[in-house]
This record gives sequence, structure tokens and C-alpha cells, in this order.
Amino acid sequence: MNKKITEVQENPFEIEQQEWRKRQRKERWKQMLTIASPVFMLMLWEFLSQTGLLDIRFFPPPTAIVGTFIDMTTSGVLFEHVGISLYRIFLGFLLGVVPGVVIGLLMGLYSPIRHFISPIVMALMPIPTLALLPIIIILFGIGDLSKVITIAGSVFFPVVINTVAGVTNIDSIYLDVAKNYGAGKVSFFTKIALPGALPVMLEGIQMGQAIALLTIVAAEMMGATSGIGFLIWTSYKAFLLQEMYVGLILISFFGYLFSLFLRGLQKKMVPWR
Repeated sequence: MNKKITEVQENPFEIEQQEWRKRQRKERWKQMLTIASPVFMLMLWEFLSQTGLLDIRFFPPPTAIVGTFIDMTTSGVLFEHVGISLYRIFLGFLLGVVPGVVIGLLMGLYSPIRHFISPIVMALMPIPTLALLPIIIILFGIGDLSKVITIAGSVFFPVVINTVAGVTNIDSIYLDVAKNYGAGKVSFFTKIALPGALPVMLEGIQMGQAIALLTIVAAEMMGATSGIGFLIWTSYKAFLLQEMYVGLILISFFGYLFSLFLRGLQKKMVPWR
């Protein structure tokens, strides 16, 4: 009898363990699929190039691109281009995100500010920042500052719009509770508006990160003497396609890396989502 009672008591624990193992197996399977897809594409690319089904003049095999990457790394050329591009991206990203968040919160919280700034935002948002690059270069020169301003302008609009949407979608009950308990402006701003807007705001920041990478490549192609975009463009013009592919793969890699970082940050900052 005691043995049966013990077995019954142990069953819930065993069931929980089995469920945990199932979840772990599913997670491992998902991770394998995530890794398998790019590996499969690279293997297929290598096979098609080596068998002549792809013209290696335009699609060199990945092994040749890896060799070029190693050569460029050991010579130090690649570090120079990557370093300057990352500097421009991070600085431009910060200069776009910080004002975007602050202005978005103010627009969401205060109707007069929203009505005053919205026409300006809506008028400027459809204009591609790259279309303004000639004016930006005239004002700020062809140095790093013009690239930083271009990235900041591209990042600003998705961040400010998503932040406004996040604030305006906060449940009114939270606003009423804060008012009833006499929350000050600072407390209301930091404990109600910012956390409430955070989920949608982080989606805008995620979008801004992708736009920043697109913008830096195009900006460095049009008016720069260094950077990954400059490397891609000059390699294309000189028909050094292996070096061009190194630049393209680096942009892809950094986009994936930044996306993973922001998703991890989102899980930490918005655990309830």
C-alpha cells in the first residue's frame, strides 16, 4: 500500500520531467534547423560553383570567399573598413534612437505636442534619407558626420512612430490609477509611460537597427573613402567579386548579430511579453 502511494506521489514529478525533456528536445530541434538552413545554402552554393552550374566569375565558391576573408583579415584591410562602419552605425543609431524615444514619449503623453510635431514627422517620413544625402554632404561634409546624420535620420522615424503608438495604446486604467494616486510627472513618465510603451518601442528600435545597416552601406557607396559599403562598391567596380561578397556577408552577419542582441535585450526588459 505504501509503495502504491509513493508511486502516485512520484508520478506528477515524473510527468513534469518528461514535459521538460520534450521542451528541451523541441528547442534543440529548432536550434538545429536554424543552423541547418544557412549551412545547406552554403553547401549548395559550393556544389553548384564547383560543378560549373554557376559561373564562378560572378558566384565564386564560398571556400574561395573564405580564403579572401582570411587574406583581408591578416593584412588588416578588413579591420579598418569594419571598424569605421561599426563606429558610424553605433553613433548614428544612438543619435536616432534617443531623440526618437524622448520625442515619441512626449508626443504620446501630451496632445498639444503630438498635434504640433505630427505634421512635421508625417511630411518628412516618406522622404528617403538617402535622397537627402547630397544636402547632408553639403552641410556636414563627406566625413563621418554626414554618414552618422544620415543613419540617425533613417532610424529616428520608425522609433518615434512606434513609441507614440506604444504610449497611446497603454490601457487607460493605468493612467487613471497614476492620476488618482497623485503620481508626479517624473514618476508618471518613468513608471507608466516608458514601461507601457516599451514593447512597441523596442519593435521600432529593432526596425531601426535593420534600416541603419541598409543606410550605412548605401551612404558609404555614394560618398565615402572607407567602410564596408565603400569596400563593396570599389570591389564591384574593380570586378574583385570575392572581396565584394566578403563585404556583403559581413553586413548580413552584423545584421543577424544585432538582431539577436536586441531580441535578448527585449526578453530582459519586457519579460511579460
